[in-house]
Amino acid sequence: MNREAIAELLRRVRARTLAPEAAIERLRRLPFERLGEAMVDTHREVRTGIPEVVFAPGKTDELLERIVRKLLQRHGTALVTRLPADRFRRLRRALPAGVYGAAGGVLSIRRRPAAPPGPGPIAVVTAGSADVPVAEEAGATLEHLGWPVARLYDIGVAGLHRLLDAAPRIDAARVAIVVAGMEGALPTVVAGLTPRPVIAVPTSVGYGASFGGVAALLAMLNSCSGGVAVVNIDNGFGAACFAHRLCTSAGEFRAKGAEGDDNAKDAKRGGGRTRTGGRRGR
Repeated sequence: MNREAIAELLRRVRARTLAPEAAIERLRRLPFERLGEAMVDTHREVRTGIPEVVFAPGKTDELLERIVRKLLQRHGTALVTRLPADRFRRLRRALPAGVYGAAGGVLSIRRRPAAPPGPGPIAVVTAGSADVPVAEEAGATLEHLGWPVARLYDIGVAGLHRLLDAAPRIDAARVAIVVAGMEGALPTVVAGLTPRPVIAVPTSVGYGASFGGVAALLAMLNSCSGGVAVVNIDNGFGAACFAHRLCTSAGEFRAKGAEGDDNAKDAKRGGGRTRTGGRRGR
């Protein structure tokens, strides 16, 4: 269930092609549905703009299949993250056709094409090729949400000329998700080259003193460039969701601002008075 589906229910009730009781019955199950030990949040897209996403680890194949089918029933779309290739091979006969990206372990199933949420693209940048799996989790999530993605891989600071060559494509993006392990310096450098917001993703790539990505995480948290937000280690999905919210919120505020400007102009033309229905009181 999403805003469009609720609006369609209300239109049908107004047009008297759907009984109010039938609409109430459909809305009655809006908050969540219980599937054994899982509580599927079918209301999340209405609240946040993003339907519940399925994190594959820790779930049996049977439960994973049931959750995906329920999300498809309610939303017409489902996204599964951290799904290994061997599990996908077991599940693909049981689940509807989708797009699986082995590099990022992401399965995207849509019964209808994603509507572009706004002009893109969103850039996904990696320091090295070893960071690509986390970057692909971000890229596949963004594409599932309807965003075009500009992938700029293996342009870390060890060869700064590669980053400078890619800088115009980063400037052309709405946001840059920058994925890096080792010393985690790339997001700081990117933020020093572009006016775009930078979402930094530390990865667990590195030698012993990288402490499984903690060194990169701390470096990014201590960035000397302004405008850098940091998500958790290897959290490409979280970075993609933050980029989606950032861009869609900006578009909504611009639309509301334009509407407010129009209302202000109308009020000015009307002498500052707002007319309403009914007779004026004395």
